[in-house]
Amino acid sequence: MNWGNGILLLLLVFIGLMVTLVTICVKQDDIHLVTEDYYAEEIKYQEHIDRVSNTQAIEGKVMQFDALSKTLQFKLPIGAKGELHLFRPSDARMDKKIQVEIKDTESNVLNLNDLEPGYWKVKMTWEANGVAYFEEKKIDI
Repeated sequence: MNWGNGILLLLLVFIGLMVTLVTICVKQDDIHLVTEDYYAEEIKYQEHIDRVSNTQAIEGKVMQFDALSKTLQFKLPIGAKGELHLFRPSDARMDKKIQVEIKDTESNVLNLNDLEPGYWKVKMTWEANGVAYFEEKKIDI
């Protein structure tokens, strides 16, 4: 075996490998890069962007976490309704969704003593006066 045969053999193996990989890629049917209902998902994402923009227009933070008392305080107007999603990245079984309705000033505080210690993401989606909002906060209990 000389240099010429070695280079030719290497080139043929490389071409065979490339043809095999291209054939495998072309035959795949289960590519999940785009959802089946792409346009509906895009509209939902645009709604999320609008909610975040509405929240940024509000002066000050809507949610404030007090680590000493383990309470989450809301600065929402009376009559606001929404959903609070407590998301635990390390264990999905601990996730909780809580419906929030602000009826008076005392309902602006949520006690989080029953949550396990650790890192949490708190996602709040609410609607007040016909305008939708969204805020996300990272807390450590």
